[in-house]
Amino acid sequence: MDIILHEDERLDEINENLSIIQKKNGLTFGSDTYLLSAFIQAQTGAKAADLGSGTGIASLLCGAKKKFDKIYSIEIQKDFCDLIERNSKLNGLDSMIKPICADVRHVKSADTDGELDAVFSNPPYMKADSGKRNEHDEKYIARHEVFGDIGDFCSAASRLLKFGGLFYCVHRPDRLSDLMAALRAAKLEPKLMVFVCSDTYTAPSSVLVRAKKGAAPSMKLCRPLILHSTADKDGSARPMTDDANRIYETCSFEHFLAT
Repeated sequence: MDIILHEDERLDEINENLSIIQKKNGLTFGSDTYLLSAFIQAQTGAKAADLGSGTGIASLLCGAKKKFDKIYSIEIQKDFCDLIERNSKLNGLDSMIKPICADVRHVKSADTDGELDAVFSNPPYMKADSGKRNEHDEKYIARHEVFGDIGDFCSAASRLLKFGGLFYCVHRPDRLSDLMAALRAAKLEPKLMVFVCSDTYTAPSSVLVRAKKGAAPSMKLCRPLILHSTADKDGSARPMTDDANRIYETCSFEHFLAT
């Protein structure tokens, strides 16, 4: 199909042979989104939602791997919601992915044609009053809790999920206490956690969590995922670990969680 790019857009090729239109001034595809997509378990015949979908990359990755039959990509910014629709059509996934322009603080199961089997999110990591103000609103909204904090995202997930449904989230380790408190308040019990480290010499840079609606307390803390086998001392490219390579090859944590 013919691809028409606006002046503020660019076209990128990413994993799973996907072509993605992205905003030059918005947040672009990164490792957190890919690792979240890989962390999500496939469920045959299931319906899911992506909260704060941005350009729809996590939805597209899950769609390309057929992890769900239907994905509702919920995004508050109209320009980005339009991008989700364009990206879905560009990659032949428009029958699977349905963009919804809505505020996660108000979204409900009626918006997703009923309760869902899974919800996933790469939410804004920073409090609205923290850090330097980004020059572009797109990046500021994506990075900061302007349209909802982690409590709002967890509450939205709980409203959308059926009893026993799964919520997947990636967040920053320094906000882990906020995430755990928000999950419990929303009756989403954390069941699985994986810390992600750049190498064996550095502290975790992100944390992946799977929670279950209405479950009893009991969580498995997995061994950390180490992305690189050496520390970056001279700025040169570093080899990825076997674990990271396998995850990026398969878009799945199945082998990692089995060891």
